[in-house]
Amino acid sequence: QVQLVESGGGLVQAGGSLRLSCAASGRTVSNYAMGWFRQAPGKEREFVLAISRTGGRTDSADSVKGRFTISRDNVKNTVYLQMNSLKPEDTAIYYCAASDTYYYTRVYYLERDYNYWGQGTQVTVSS
Repeated sequence: QVQLVESGGGLVQAGGSLRLSCAASGRTVSNYAMGWFRQAPGKEREFVLAISRTGGRTDSADSVKGRFTISRDNVKNTVYLQMNSLKPEDTAIYYCAASDTYYYTRVYYLERDYNYWGQGTQVTVSS
């Protein structure tokens, strides 16, 4: 199995940028499709972005399209979430997740499709 540790969260002003990292250990991250989810206070956890095992396919929630991107470095065993033009409504705990999938090009949108989760990192965007 794989262990996931997120980092890079913090406090940023609206319009600013942050890059989150998700470092994997135990198994190489190339075995997994990866995703980022977030949970704002008082709300359900929601899908943000996903990337296929090869990195050739990505998809994102409408709320972050054009602002957030996901990428992966299978050599460094790390997945990244680049967040630009941040808004106060992006404030949440951000979670990295891994899907133990056979397929190289699929992305996944549902929590139940992911087998492993990190502990989360807090992102706070001030207005």
